[in-house]
Amino acid sequence: MTANRQPRSTPDLELRLWKVGRALTVTFGAAVLVAGGIFFSLVVLLDFQEIDSTAKLDAKTLFDLMKLSFGVVAGAGALVALVVAYRRQRVDEAGAHREATRLHTERFSQAVDKLGSDSPAVRLGGVHALAGLADDVPDDSLRQTCIDVLCAYLQLPFTPDPGDDPGQQDEHHRYLAFRKVRHTILRLISDHYRRPRGTPRSWQGCDLDLTGVFIDGRMDFDGATFSDGAVVSFDGATFSKHGVVTFRRATFSTGGWVSFHGATFSGRDVSFDRATFSGGTVAFDRATFSAGNAVSFRHATFSGSRVFFGDATFSGGAVSFRGATFSGGTMAFREATRSDGGVFFHGATFSGGNVVFEGATFSGGTVSFHDARGPAPSGLLTDAGTPASESVILSSEWLASSP
Repeated sequence: MTANRQPRSTPDLELRLWKVGRALTVTFGAAVLVAGGIFFSLVVLLDFQEIDSTAKLDAKTLFDLMKLSFGVVAGAGALVALVVAYRRQRVDEAGAHREATRLHTERFSQAVDKLGSDSPAVRLGGVHALAGLADDVPDDSLRQTCIDVLCAYLQLPFTPDPGDDPGQQDEHHRYLAFRKVRHTILRLISDHYRRPRGTPRSWQGCDLDLTGVFIDGRMDFDGATFSDGAVVSFDGATFSKHGVVTFRRATFSTGGWVSFHGATFSGRDVSFDRATFSGGTVAFDRATFSAGNAVSFRHATFSGSRVFFGDATFSGGAVSFRGATFSGGTMAFREATRSDGGVFFHGATFSGGNVVFEGATFSGGTVSFHDARGPAPSGLLTDAGTPASESVILSSEWLASSP
């Protein structure tokens, strides 16, 4: 299950101004309506019954009328000046934006050129230049472009490590140098994504397309928020024994999507410990968990998100929900296959939501609900109230309440 990335709408920054004649006509019309409204409101409030038309026009009255006429002319001039000043300000702002965009484009081109250099040091400079550009963009759409380029660099194929063979020392050192570039991108992405949205240098809310990436470095999303349509894709990615990805204390709320569709976990852990799932989707469908790897949701709170492990394969890895709380949302292991490893819900609390194991195959490994509380998940018990497989360990509370 993957998310379809929709093109993001960007604000219309094109300069749109009315013609001067039209702008002045509308302005004068609005001024006349406002003045007329004020005049008639005063007439009503002061309860004037009629106007005395027999009074003679003396010098004082004539002078007052002249002052009123000059006031009207001055007001009209002020309106004209206001309209012209507003138009000039809009034109100046549009020109400043065009200039900022032009400078950004030039710096962007220079940074991208550095990423194609044969020198690891020059590439590293290009990486930091792009990250700096993403922090200082005229509008958000340009920030997403910078991030997309950094993610695309990680998706490029690279020469694997030749090892420590003395005859290949130069190739080994070159591999380490270019790996430093990739690790720097991984670190910069997660560092910026951890910053609260709306603060300087924050990339929260932007998409991260890490499809097919080989992750052998560290990505720390501790405390990050995934919401408002942000799509983070690890589809088809490989998590090696040297890679560490953590989402500890992260928040997944409405609109967020984090996908590990078809990913391979063959080394270090991926942690969602103490994370809050109040909306959005986290998908591990068709993922493979092999020996030595674990995905941890210890003490996480599930109150509205959808977490999928559909068609996932567990051949030695483990998924832990120790101490987690399920009060809403959906957790589905439909058609998952377990030939080794395990899924552990030790001490978990089920008070709502929907946890589903329908269609799952238990040919080995362990699914343990030791000390779990609340109603048993769907598809876990037979009609007789016994475990669906010998490899399933039920809570004593569930066994005691079985028929």
